[in-house]
Amino acid sequence: MTKARLTTPLAILLIVFCAAFARAEDQAKLRQGLETLRLVPENREQIKFSYAPLVKSIAPAVVNVYAARQVQQRRSPFAGDPFFERFFGRDFGGRPRQRISRSLGSGVIIGSDGIVVTNHHVIENADEVKVALSDGREYEARIELIDKKSDLAILVIEPDEELPTVELGDSEELQVGDLVLAIGNPFGVGQTVTSGIVSALARSQNSVNDFGFFVQTDASINPGNSGGALVDMDGRLIGVNTAIFTRSGGSNGIGFAVPSNMVRVVLESVRKGSDTVLRPWIGAKFQSVTSDIAESLGMARPTGALIAGLTKDGPAERAGLRMGDVILSIDGKPVPHMDALGYRLATAGIGRVIEMTVMSQNATRNIEFELSVPPEVPLRDIRRLGGRSPFTGATVANLSPRLALEYDLSSDDLGVVVLSIDRRSPAARFGIRAKDIIVTVNDQNIVDTAMLDEMTRKRSNGWSYVINRGGKLYRQFVR
Repeated sequence: MTKARLTTPLAILLIVFCAAFARAEDQAKLRQGLETLRLVPENREQIKFSYAPLVKSIAPAVVNVYAARQVQQRRSPFAGDPFFERFFGRDFGGRPRQRISRSLGSGVIIGSDGIVVTNHHVIENADEVKVALSDGREYEARIELIDKKSDLAILVIEPDEELPTVELGDSEELQVGDLVLAIGNPFGVGQTVTSGIVSALARSQNSVNDFGFFVQTDASINPGNSGGALVDMDGRLIGVNTAIFTRSGGSNGIGFAVPSNMVRVVLESVRKGSDTVLRPWIGAKFQSVTSDIAESLGMARPTGALIAGLTKDGPAERAGLRMGDVILSIDGKPVPHMDALGYRLATAGIGRVIEMTVMSQNATRNIEFELSVPPEVPLRDIRRLGGRSPFTGATVANLSPRLALEYDLSSDDLGVVVLSIDRRSPAARFGIRAKDIIVTVNDQNIVDTAMLDEMTRKRSNGWSYVINRGGKLYRQFVR
């Protein structure tokens, strides 16, 4: 964005003085020139100037996102009664009645050809998505990519002309105290702009998503702002507003945005024609560095990510990393906590050679590490289980390093992983959950989905099975 760089109010006073002695037609031109010289505040003396020029250039690229999905109504108390079901439980075609669930959020145009970024939770499970521009135009949107880990989604619309866009900024350049603007559609009242500062960086907020690395701001963010723009004073997108910390449901001055560098990673995946975001595979388990751990390692303060496990012959082991090592930084950028490590690796990019600063045996050392794609061996071979077993209605896949990374599991675990559960299936009634790993069935180790599928199609007088849930083994027996 091009901005006038008028550094002193004296020039503006000079224009006003000349306007007083000019003809009426010249006065109008001078007033128009004065309007174009309105500046974004750059110091305390300029605080009387306006954000209007910045908002005027950014607002057209911030859109409203409408998502709708069909939801079957809860079971009627009249279910089973032919007369009452006719009027209360089913439609005129005899089908169970359904209602439309709608959600409202915001989005940002980041590609003039119709690429829009928003939050995954705004369009989650949507059957229909529409994008409305600030000038009232509406478009049907296609969901191009969903990345649950970062809570980002890429939509594509097909405009009849080139669209206004927001330039992606470098979120690594942000500093606490920088001025920012948040633009979105809170509570569906229409496009709204709020101002604030960056109040914290690298903020971990695990309840929001699996990402754990956010820009925190005190610019007011409310329901409906999700997916909207957080921009700096140069008009660049430095974050996608995602969540708020609140007990009342309204803004308390603590909002979180996904950094623009993560948005860039998701966008590059779309540009490359991928429908998923591939993250580098380290081949290691990590845990947070607590105060006690930091003291035992001779660290001045708790920071970094502690290696708690290594995959045999994985990238970390081959690079010379050891159990108990603490990763302190990547390419000179600090890793303040375990959640920040995933962000640093994802934004570094697959195929690059990075430099890790590691504390190992009370000394720091630098390690060159090549970021590689996690292998999908064995192939996932997704199957929906039928038959009459406790697993009927579960969708399962073979566990591989790539699948483990997608679902935040350990690639060292053995068995078949549950991807999803039909809510009305036997699997749901018996307490099977998504991300459970089925280890054994009737005392046989489960090797792959084909074996499990074959076993569950056979009749059995009883089912004994072991499930790995979050690293803990649970044994069950049902008839």
